[in-house]
Amino acid sequence: MPIEIRELVIKTSINDGQNNSSGGTESSDANDQDAIIAACVEQVLAILKEKSER
Repeated sequence: MPIEIRELVIKTSINDGQNNSSGGTESSDANDQDAIIAACVEQVLAILKEKSER
């Protein structure tokens, strides 16, 4: 029996660079954030594609 999810709640916490002690971490943090966003977008698009194929 399939399960239907009617509501999905995603919570996140983003620190605004308060704990950065070295100057070189800002670009790596931006790269990490871009990678996370790209992965999320890819997953959402895959879900939408799967829904449209049904």
